[in-house]
Amino acid sequence: MPDIKGAKPLATYISVKHGFAFEGRYFCDEPTPHVLVTPGNFAIGGGFQEVKAKYYAGPISQDYVLRSGDLIVTMTDLSKAGDTLGYPALIPTTKDRVYLHNQRIGLVSIIDPGQLDRGYLYYLLCSDAYRNHILATASGSTVRHTSPTRICDFSIVLPPMKEQQAIARTLRALDDKIEQNRRMGRTLEELAQATFKAWFVAFEPVKAKAAGHRTFPGMSTAAFSALPNHLMGSPHGSVPQGWAVRTLAEVFDINPPRRLSKGQDAPYLDMKNMPTDGHAPNSWERRPHGSGMRFINGDTLVARITPCLENGKTAYVDFLGDGEVAWGSTEYIVLRPKPPLPGVYAYCLARTPEFRDFAIQNMTGTSGRQRVAASSLNHYHIAVPDAVTAAAFGDLVLPLFKSIRAGKAESLKLAGLRDFLLPKLLSGALRVTSKAAS
Repeated sequence: MPDIKGAKPLATYISVKHGFAFEGRYFCDEPTPHVLVTPGNFAIGGGFQEVKAKYYAGPISQDYVLRSGDLIVTMTDLSKAGDTLGYPALIPTTKDRVYLHNQRIGLVSIIDPGQLDRGYLYYLLCSDAYRNHILATASGSTVRHTSPTRICDFSIVLPPMKEQQAIARTLRALDDKIEQNRRMGRTLEELAQATFKAWFVAFEPVKAKAAGHRTFPGMSTAAFSALPNHLMGSPHGSVPQGWAVRTLAEVFDINPPRRLSKGQDAPYLDMKNMPTDGHAPNSWERRPHGSGMRFINGDTLVARITPCLENGKTAYVDFLGDGEVAWGSTEYIVLRPKPPLPGVYAYCLARTPEFRDFAIQNMTGTSGRQRVAASSLNHYHIAVPDAVTAAAFGDLVLPLFKSIRAGKAESLKLAGLRDFLLPKLLSGALRVTSKAAS
C-alpha cells in the first residue's frame, strides 16, 4: 500500500530477527523436549500447525528459544506458488515441548506496543495486500525466499489502537472457534483409533471377559456377551477364539471398479488435500473425469507413495451425495471392507502403525519414487470379528466421524466469513467498535 497517504513501512513499527542454523549432527528422531520450528509448521493462510517433529539434542542458546505467543513468519517456501511464504503463526502453549527459533524462520518484535497491537499485526500479515507484496518481492524459482527487509518494506496505515484491538478480537473469535473444532475433531479421531486398537489389535474386551469381567467400557452389553472368553494361537499370533484369520484381499474389496464416464463432471480429491491428522479431506473440487481412482461413500483412501504414506495421508469418504461417484489421484489405494465389517474399519486399520509399517516395508521402486502395489496387501492378515462385534464398532465410531465432519463443515463457513471480513476491516470499509467486539 505504498501510495496511500500517511502510509509508513512496517520497519517503523517492527523488527524481524533471523533464526539460528542449528547443527544437523544434533537432529534426532527420538523425542526430546526441544523441537525445531520449520516452514512446515505454517498453515496456508497463516497459523501454526503441528507436523512431524524435528527434534534437537544439542547445545541451545536462550536467544533462540521461542516463547508461547511469539509471532513468527516463514521466510522460505518449497512450493512453486509460495503457499506459506511470509505468513505468520503464533507459538502455541505446550507442557512437553520447547520450540526453537530455527533458520528460515523470522521472529517478529513490535518496537512500540502502544502503537501496534500484536493481534492486529498477525491478521495484517494474513492479508492479500501483504501477501501480494511478499510474492512480488520474493527471490528464487524452485525455492522461494523473502527477508526481514522485504517484510519490513510493506507499507501500512494504522488505525487507532482501540480499533486495532477490536478488529483483532473479532477475527480471533472466529479463529478460536475453528481451533476448538479442530481440537474436538482430533480428540474424536483419537478416540476412534484407541477403540479400534483395544478391540481389534490388543483384544482387550476378550481379555477382560477371560478375566471374569461382565462389561467393557464403550462396548454394548450385547456385543460383550457375543465375544469369546479366551484367545487361541494362530500362525499370526494370539487371536480371539472363533475369529478367522484372513488376508486383506479376502475381506476387503481393493480398488473396486466404479462406473464413471470419461469426461463426466465429478468430485475430485487430489493428494495435496488428503488429510494427515483426521479422516475428513480439507477440500475437494469438481472436474471432468480423467485417469484416476474412483470411490464412493464408505470407502477409505490410503496414500501409496513416498512421503505421503509415511506422513499418514488417509481419508474416509463420507462427503459425497447419495449414489455419487468421485475420483482422484492414482497414487492412493481404495479400500472397502466386505460385510460384516463396517466401512470405518478399513480407515481405522489403515491408520494403525502396524498397517503403515507393513505398507512401507512393501514399497518398491527407485529412491524418491517408491510405491505400494495393491497386490502386496494380499499378504496382510487380520482376525475377522463376529458380525455383532463388527456392527457394534460401526455403531460406536460412525457418530464420531459425523461429528468430525460437522465440525469441519462449520469451520469452513467460519473461515469463509473471516476471509470476507479481514480485508474490509483492515481497509476501514467495515468498522467495528471495541464495545461490539468485547
